[in-house]
Amino acid sequence: MRTPDKVSGCLILRFDFHIKRFTIKKKEKVMFTMSDKIVLTGIKPTGMPHLGNYVGALKPLVEMSKSNKTFMFIADLHALNFMRDAAALRRHTYEIAAIMVALGLDLKNAVLFRQSDIVEVSQLATMLMNVTPKGLMNRAHSYKAATDKNAAAGLDIDAGVNMGLYTYPVLMAADILLYNSDIVPVGADQKQHVEFARDIAGYFNHIYGPTFKMPVPEIGRDTGIIPGLDGRKMSKSYGNVIPLFAPAPELKKKVMRIITDSRLPGEPKDPDTLTIFQLYKHFAARDEVAAMHGQLLAGMGYGDAKKILFEKMDSVLSAPRMEYERLMNNTAELDKILDDGAARARVVAAETYKRVRRAMLG
Repeated sequence: MRTPDKVSGCLILRFDFHIKRFTIKKKEKVMFTMSDKIVLTGIKPTGMPHLGNYVGALKPLVEMSKSNKTFMFIADLHALNFMRDAAALRRHTYEIAAIMVALGLDLKNAVLFRQSDIVEVSQLATMLMNVTPKGLMNRAHSYKAATDKNAAAGLDIDAGVNMGLYTYPVLMAADILLYNSDIVPVGADQKQHVEFARDIAGYFNHIYGPTFKMPVPEIGRDTGIIPGLDGRKMSKSYGNVIPLFAPAPELKKKVMRIITDSRLPGEPKDPDTLTIFQLYKHFAARDEVAAMHGQLLAGMGYGDAKKILFEKMDSVLSAPRMEYERLMNNTAELDKILDDGAARARVVAAETYKRVRRAMLG
């Protein structure tokens, strides 16, 4: 899971599953078995996502939920090694839940829940610690990035490194293995986490016998770099982001601040090098994209292009923005969604942990 671009740090873990239904106290529950294929996605609640997150991760996840049974957890435990404000973490958790529902997450197919509501994930991580070599953790990208930065600054290599960061891959493996995953679609930079989960599952299976499936990474579709206001990759660290649900006046102000070159109206412009066009093609229909492409080549002015971009973005985002605001003013509704999701997720989590506990403790 990527840590640098904190909401942003969207973990995209995907599996497929079939469902069996059974009845307990007249309430319908969902049971998953070891033979099922499961889809899992996790998102860290570390702030309002921006348009780069929407295009690269959130929109594909919502589309996935329409045709796949999906577990989606809000990874609040993963946020703890750098977030120290409990009230902010709670607020960001609500934000992620509200965003996903507002964007159209199919709650009939998708199980949306807080990571911390599933106690078995922490229990499983503790169990997995006992079969995980320290050398594996030393090779983790997140740990190496921190130690390399410290070394370059002349500090002790472990300065500022807590055990949450160091053992991050074990908790990640617990997330992956707890739900019996088969396929894990991730960005290329997240592939190591799946490889580590496979390694840890292999160590465990070698010692205790067949217990975990071996998840296979699937690299997600490359949406290209989503440019920010200054043309660099959209990132909070660059201060060039457009917040996903910025109110219309703020959205317009941001769009009008997009940096362009000095070419005047009437002068031909290369659409493929323009931030305006690169953003527009992720919101507009194919014929609209083709039309703007031709107009820019023919000399459309940047002011007109920015106006078209704002109007298209606002038309796509206005309805989900209103639903997001409604949900954020009705957190009891979000609590019910998250609690219901946790109850459904807990069924398979408890069964997996029971299997692990039996293997290790008898």
